[in-house]
Amino acid sequence: MMDRTDHTGQRGARTEAPPETELATINPDGAAAADVFARLAVELHDAPGVEETVQAVVDFALQALDCSYAGVALHSRGRPEVPAATDPLVCEIFHHAMATGHAPLVEAMRTGQDVLVSDTTTDGRWPAWAAEVRELGVRTVLDVPLTTAAGTVGMLGLYSTTPDAFGADDIAIAHILARHASVAVATARREATLGQAVDARKLVGQAMGILMERYDLDSDRAFTVLRRYSQHTNTKLRDVAQELIDTRRLPPHRARRVNAETAAGTQDGQEASARGTA
Repeated sequence: MMDRTDHTGQRGARTEAPPETELATINPDGAAAADVFARLAVELHDAPGVEETVQAVVDFALQALDCSYAGVALHSRGRPEVPAATDPLVCEIFHHAMATGHAPLVEAMRTGQDVLVSDTTTDGRWPAWAAEVRELGVRTVLDVPLTTAAGTVGMLGLYSTTPDAFGADDIAIAHILARHASVAVATARREATLGQAVDARKLVGQAMGILMERYDLDSDRAFTVLRRYSQHTNTKLRDVAQELIDTRRLPPHRARRVNAETAAGTQDGQEASARGTA
């Protein structure tokens, strides 16, 4: 049995999975597998964030499949990052894939289809990548895309030190894991985005309150000041609001402009009032 590195970074003996979670010889449609995947769904639902979500997926992959290592790469700012892996070796494999630009990972991300390399010593499709991976002791590779309605969001990578390690049942289980991971990652990202939006609204509201109190503005004009400064400085509105909250002031040139606009608004109001009483 292969050694692997635990989450503390120490390399130790791989522990045997309990009989009820040892799925390598279980039909993926069987009751035992269904129970394990049901528990996986619960664990993914309870995960507090994206990294915890995908870490749960790769940990389950070691239980569900006869693989030596597992990892997840997610699209982030146009490039894949590795938020979860069962061994640092997985990060090396991902690095080699991106460095060469010709690898199963790249192909799977491009096409949205899973890619199986049954033996890195005989597969000739990506020779430079295969040579690097063989040096790491990996013989079988299975890359399965994480897909949602929006497209491919990442990749589940499964690796074995023995050739021809993954059969039809293993691939079916990998697809189930990938589907669970895709939904969980999409949900976690959506919740994170919503949370950021709520936080941004709170920041903008606080900043508007500061402007309203300091410059005697109404809410519409306070928001206009923030929006104009955001546009003129090419700065996100939430960042403008955060700066105002932190410093309790606008930059000097902007503060002078707000004072001028406020004075003009006050004068206009006085003139309108005078005309109304004339």
